[in-house]
Amino acid sequence: MSVIDQTDQADAAPTEAVRHQWTRPEAESIYNLPFSDLVLRAQSTHRSNFDPNTIEFASLLSIKTGGCPEDCGYCSQSARYDTGVGATRLLDQADVIAAAERAKDAGATRFCMAAAWRSPKDRELDRVCDMVAKVKGLGLETCVTLGMLTFEQAERLAAAGLDFYNHNVDTSPEFYDKIITTRTLQDRLDTLTHVRHAGISVCAGGIIGMGEGIEDRLGMLVLLANLPVHPESVPINLWNEVKGVPVADTAARPDPIEVARLVAVARILMPRAVVRLSAGRQYMTDELQALCFLAGANSIFIGDVLLTTKNPQRDRDESLLRRLGMSSKPG
Repeated sequence: MSVIDQTDQADAAPTEAVRHQWTRPEAESIYNLPFSDLVLRAQSTHRSNFDPNTIEFASLLSIKTGGCPEDCGYCSQSARYDTGVGATRLLDQADVIAAAERAKDAGATRFCMAAAWRSPKDRELDRVCDMVAKVKGLGLETCVTLGMLTFEQAERLAAAGLDFYNHNVDTSPEFYDKIITTRTLQDRLDTLTHVRHAGISVCAGGIIGMGEGIEDRLGMLVLLANLPVHPESVPINLWNEVKGVPVADTAARPDPIEVARLVAVARILMPRAVVRLSAGRQYMTDELQALCFLAGANSIFIGDVLLTTKNPQRDRDESLLRRLGMSSKPG
């Protein structure tokens, strides 16, 4: 077969239909494809839904750090573990707006605000709603993660102009109770339902490298892909090494090829979702990030810090995209 024929064949590769009834064996079959076949399928799906040479920049700010009553076994912000992360008060609005302006100047198109709460109190939500409205006024997409929400709270955030709500499912249903006991998986799904019914877009993904198996990583993706509406954003987080938390005893850094395979499966199962390389990018080489972009990832967080952990700096990100002939999504 000639090079031209091979190119024509790749261009004609079928695109993935949007489905909501994936099975675990189907996901495993896709994951275990020969790597070149898997990446071709993921890239073909990616190209049918997105500009393959554009990466979305998002920025994340912790507006209230530490002191969380939950027992999430991976989290440095849980009050149950001695991790060296102290509890802080909710940031002043002026500080949040200043951070959003800096993020916009750095090329971010979405600004995410995170608070370490089990769920927000009404007076706290009032202040967050004001922040959302102000950040929205800067021309940025807005996102918050505040823990569990009632439908009424979700409606208030929607009225303030919130675009996205982040609430990760973290892992598979089978592995979930091995890392969290204070909040059920159904609690998380209920919050996603409230957010969706309030008209807010959903950002939901998970964490890998906590001692789970590949079947758990795929189970997490199948869970998300079988929601009535796919999340608009799917963050893939590598667990950040934190001393003093239970996961530290079981964690293992994922093999780079396993990470790229997982990104490809996420792209195939949820073809129109933005797949974001989130926490843990400081552990990823430029080559691995490039492979993940090829497999369908199309968003990264920028900035020096994500909540309480380091993040690759802007110069490194810009250098990588320049060498790949890629660019950030214009604001």
